[in-house]
Amino acid sequence: MKKFLKILIPILLIIIAVVIWWRYYFVFGEGVKAGNLNFVVKKGYIFKTWEGKIIQEGFKTPLPNQMQSNEFEFSIIDDSLAKALERHSGSFVELRYKEYFHSLPWRGNSKFVVTEILRVEDVNWNKTLPY
Repeated sequence: MKKFLKILIPILLIIIAVVIWWRYYFVFGEGVKAGNLNFVVKKGYIFKTWEGKIIQEGFKTPLPNQMQSNEFEFSIIDDSLAKALERHSGSFVELRYKEYFHSLPWRGNSKFVVTEILRVEDVNWNKTLPY
């Protein structure tokens, strides 16, 4: 029985470690999203994390004959990246992100984590108005 437990316990610990890594640290996807930066805010009770939202052009409709805005909510790990985005609220931005299966409290509320700012364009509202 002792020999069985000496083999079983390390195998179970390895399986648990692989499952935790797969659920929380494995990068499921990477990509780029673009849109108007709505806000970037630092919030949290114990773990203060940077959270943001992009409003993308177009509409996402889960069912026919419905209308819903297309929003992309994300978290930011790097403080300097978050502070740079904070200064460009309302601007058109392109962001590179990583997608995880689940979020972690110290990584943010979202499973999408922004890793890089690709482009920032200030919106000139005077040119877009019809009058």
